[in-house]
Amino acid sequence: MQVATRFVCCLSAAVLLAASVASLPAQSPRDTALHAPFDRLLKTHVRAGLVDYDAFARAPEFPRYLASLDTVHVSALSEDERLAYWINVYNAYTIQLIVRHHERQSIRNINRTLGFLQLKGPWNEPIVKAGGQVYTLDQVLHRILRREFHESRVHFAIVPASKSAPPLRSEAYVGARLGEQLEDQTRRFLSDTTKTWYRNGVLGLNRLFEAYERDFGSSRKEMILFVAPYITFRPTEPQRKRIEEGRALLNYRQYDWSLNVLKR
Repeated sequence: MQVATRFVCCLSAAVLLAASVASLPAQSPRDTALHAPFDRLLKTHVRAGLVDYDAFARAPEFPRYLASLDTVHVSALSEDERLAYWINVYNAYTIQLIVRHHERQSIRNINRTLGFLQLKGPWNEPIVKAGGQVYTLDQVLHRILRREFHESRVHFAIVPASKSAPPLRSEAYVGARLGEQLEDQTRRFLSDTTKTWYRNGVLGLNRLFEAYERDFGSSRKEMILFVAPYITFRPTEPQRKRIEEGRALLNYRQYDWSLNVLKR
């Protein structure tokens, strides 16, 4: 009888323990630990979206972080962890591309011949080593980030090392906070009135919307409706109605490919 009672008590305790563990918020220790070195580098060497490339070039932990990305079993990650992983891969290897070529004026100067971009250009150099494979930055963007995830806000997280691009975040992306991070990046970029504006009946947008219009909806109207909730300027009522109905005229700002370098 005592044995049976003891068994029932132990079983009840085990059930309660399992229930309490199941109720805990999901954690991503692998994800956070993997990107911790990159997170520290970004916090130290990125200011207001500008990058101290010389500091990255001197930091011994940066090549170690890049090497760690190649050992990851990507398929074992959750969907949010995978998306965070590939965003960090893209941003880290964009920095590495700049560092490798000692470029401090514009990423478009890389692999340029006689003033013209070579066929491969900077984004088609096979520089990325991730998950046991070799990629170009274009392959990471188009074959993985855009094709596999269909997340519009990723365009405000990846940074092609230019001043007109979204600012590089001063922290690494992690699966546990990915939604919050992407939403914050989108809001910060689209609420910046130097990048998004409305004048004389025309909505001014960054050229990334022109290049990736279909990533923001099946039509131009849907793209405008994506932008509308983030607008912080104060249009007149007729202007706001045109925006909210997706009928605003569009103008795309000239893109500044100057390097997003932090000058000391």
